[in-house]
Amino acid sequence: MLINLINLNRIHKQLVLLLIDALVLVLTLWISFSIRLGLWYLPANDFIFWLFFAAPVIGGIIFLRFGLYRSVTRYTSFNTLWTIALAVSLYALVWGTIFLAGDNIPRSVVLINWLLSILVIVSLRMFARWLLTVRSSDSNRKRTLIYGTGDAGMQLAGALAHSSEYRLVGFVDEGKGFLHTQILGLDVYPANSISALINKLKIKEVLLAIPSASRAKRFDIVSALETHSVKVRMLPRVADLAGGKFTLNDLQEVNIEDLLGRDAVLANQKLLNKNIAGKIVMVTGAGGSIGSEICRQALSLKPKALILYEMSELALYSIEKEFSDNGAQHIDIYPVLGSVNNRSRLKSIFKHFQVDTVYHAAAYKHVPLVEFNNAEGVENNLFGTLNCAQAALDSGVETFVLISTDKAVRPTNTMGATKRCAELVLQALSEKQNDTKFTMVRFGNVLDSSGSVIPLFKKQIKEGGPVTVTDKRITRYFMTISEAVELVIQAGAMGKGGDVFVLDMGKPVSIDLMAKKMIRLSGLEVKDEFHPDGDIEIKYIGLRPGEKLYEELLIGGNISDTNNPLIMRAKEDMVSWEEIKPILDSLKEEVKNCDNEKIRKLLIELVPGFKPQSEITDILYKKIKGEGCL
Repeated sequence: MLINLINLNRIHKQLVLLLIDALVLVLTLWISFSIRLGLWYLPANDFIFWLFFAAPVIGGIIFLRFGLYRSVTRYTSFNTLWTIALAVSLYALVWGTIFLAGDNIPRSVVLINWLLSILVIVSLRMFARWLLTVRSSDSNRKRTLIYGTGDAGMQLAGALAHSSEYRLVGFVDEGKGFLHTQILGLDVYPANSISALINKLKIKEVLLAIPSASRAKRFDIVSALETHSVKVRMLPRVADLAGGKFTLNDLQEVNIEDLLGRDAVLANQKLLNKNIAGKIVMVTGAGGSIGSEICRQALSLKPKALILYEMSELALYSIEKEFSDNGAQHIDIYPVLGSVNNRSRLKSIFKHFQVDTVYHAAAYKHVPLVEFNNAEGVENNLFGTLNCAQAALDSGVETFVLISTDKAVRPTNTMGATKRCAELVLQALSEKQNDTKFTMVRFGNVLDSSGSVIPLFKKQIKEGGPVTVTDKRITRYFMTISEAVELVIQAGAMGKGGDVFVLDMGKPVSIDLMAKKMIRLSGLEVKDEFHPDGDIEIKYIGLRPGEKLYEELLIGGNISDTNNPLIMRAKEDMVSWEEIKPILDSLKEEVKNCDNEKIRKLLIELVPGFKPQSEITDILYKKIKGEGCL
């Protein structure tokens, strides 16, 4: 019956409401006479009979003029109720004026009728709103808790009142001020009882309305919730919202950085500005995950000009369009297509724009792909860096910052070996001159970057699984892209020449546990031998070519602190330019010849810690026989 009423068209709903109001006006009039006279009243004469007939006619005309049937019942607000009270009052006044024209009729009936009409009609509207918003399709609505009773929680609760997707069943709060009280007619529960509440109240979703909480605080809350198969969503930080107003559209999935539980350290603005503010800055690989974020943060620091150097036409178009759409026209931005393997073009660009600072983020980073394309990996990652560095020296660039990786430490793959070689090349070039400051910044995986497991897991969960993990034991360091880049910029400003900086990535994260957390926080259950009826299965597919179980950030233990506790300066073995130059020449020749075995031997000679997973790589190469280069 209720569903049929909800599905009526707008005109039919208005007619139904008009008919109900007409019946109510007649009924309240009859009750008013009965209350005043102390008996069940029947109209005593034609005049009273016509007054009963006139009540719904007068009321209907006035209600229509006040627009009572244009408002949507399920969204009835205080303003709507006030309009109803005014309309009913005018009706009672008009009807009472006609009524008082009769003789020997109790005058108090007018007052009783006015009060009863307001009470009944307003009550019916509120009951209808409750019926439509709370009772309709109740079985299909998600039983929801709001974590937080502050302004954000109240705004969110107000939005949920009009939602057909959620049914709010209570609040959770850590403070003692609201405990054992009710808000909007719903109980406020202590935070330490949330596990029991999820089972007792059959909660399907928990909404975190604590936008001012630190990342560490959100981590504690999310950790307590991730053992349950409830979906967790949260409001973003206050700074990320316009005007501090919250709506259901602002709710986000749990950010992966909230699973790391580490708050960022306040940045040193002087270091951020040193190599960028008022300078001409160039970013290689400007369209990639790291390169594009360097560009975004550089723009906020007001450089004199920003050069986007990128090999991919699509990536360059995308990042340049992002900046033009966001109103960055007050800073000169130059999108330049080019490869880091083209040294003459690099030198020309450096000289033409008189570049002051270079952030070299261009590199092949996907381990299995570089493992299968050794020669190209060496050409791009090693000799591309050498080209950029020598062009920078020839052009008088002040600062050159290399984006390195934890895979350069005791590498087991070609990608890591080429990045370690690139570090050694810059250290050697730094040792022989003082004009250009070469700095290297080494860190681990960044969240949501291209090739990261996190976007892959999200996609696999959305598609219903399975989620693929290489090995149960595998761990990785993680950091947000924005935090990593902010630290890279500061580290680059600390460099004196030949420095290797290492970012504190926190504790290594189990990829297996990360996958399970993401599944549970999506409101789903992991399907395994203990839960055969679960939703998402995790499949272990084995390590990929060149991968290792554990990544490291330091080759040795000789490190020193800097002014930022998240940036360390590493003291590691260097190779002089005289020693490295002959090996580079030989390596260049073997890259041209596409001799992968000799390339590998030369990389091992240059990086003694390089221990390639030769068996896996050999099997990979043996799949294809014939001439040519990989």
